[in-house]
Amino acid sequence: MADLKTTFAGLQLRNPIIVSSSGLTNSADKNKKLCEAGAGAIVLKSLFEEQITMEADSLRSSEYAEGNDYLVDYVRGHKLVEYIQLIADSKKHCNIPIIASINCYTDSEWIDFAKQIEEAGADALEINILALQTDRDYKYGSFEQSHIDILRHIKKVTQLPVIMKLGENLTNPVVLIDQLYANGAAAVVLFNRFYQPDIDVEKIAYTTGDVFSVPADLNTPLRWIAIASAAVDKIDYAASGGVHSAKDIVKVLLAGGSAVEMCSMIYQNSSACIQEMLTYLEGWMKAQGYDTISQFKGKLNAKDVKGVTMWERTQFLKYFSSKE
Repeated sequence: MADLKTTFAGLQLRNPIIVSSSGLTNSADKNKKLCEAGAGAIVLKSLFEEQITMEADSLRSSEYAEGNDYLVDYVRGHKLVEYIQLIADSKKHCNIPIIASINCYTDSEWIDFAKQIEEAGADALEINILALQTDRDYKYGSFEQSHIDILRHIKKVTQLPVIMKLGENLTNPVVLIDQLYANGAAAVVLFNRFYQPDIDVEKIAYTTGDVFSVPADLNTPLRWIAIASAAVDKIDYAASGGVHSAKDIVKVLLAGGSAVEMCSMIYQNSSACIQEMLTYLEGWMKAQGYDTISQFKGKLNAKDVKGVTMWERTQFLKYFSSKE
């Protein structure tokens, strides 16, 4: 029987399937069912810095200015208490790693929640830094630097393994990943997805686009995991977005990833798809003669890092030269 165990962010996972932060993971009961369905780890629904700030701001009063700080602290404290309870209850019902998640965009004292999250029993902490840079006076590199600053801040207050979930709006992910590793990151997830806007032409108004990922979304994280895992090989990688089949898991592992984060596939097909994917993975490994994931992990990454650009151009030419 093939051994599906893998290591991600220093955590021992029974298999590479991580259920990503979403409404799927916002309660201990749901997490218990995901664990029983075979998940290797669970990322809890994120604490959103922006959402907490907006909720606190909505309570501010110009008539009672002296009470505003109290209200802000109350909202933040209440949200944290709820989150700590979610961690504790999930740990009680699950025998797999429970990864807390913070979605933030500033290097603020709010990040000090990380210490309390550690004390609540989380096994690791995933940080999502997702923001568009649209200011005309934007200083090149400041967005990437904010990732490093936030990571440094968090590492000062917690010993938890820190996982950085990156957006794909980066000029050179490899450089940033290298700096994140140097500053203590245990793993990176490529990539976080922006929620997609759309326009309703009948109402002439903005609306939301598709919520779920599609299989083609995997192409970008697959490319960058293959490149980055060869260039910065001492940090763990996971793919997020576009994992819609068991073959996608194999692809990510071959590219150099240690795990995948799944959400849309489970929403659309129920948690039963987890076991189906694991059965395929085990059968594929047996057919290929592999006993462990480590035997083929990274087999197809971009080992010749200096030749990556030429390799990409060569593939480009091969692809389009065949099209008439």
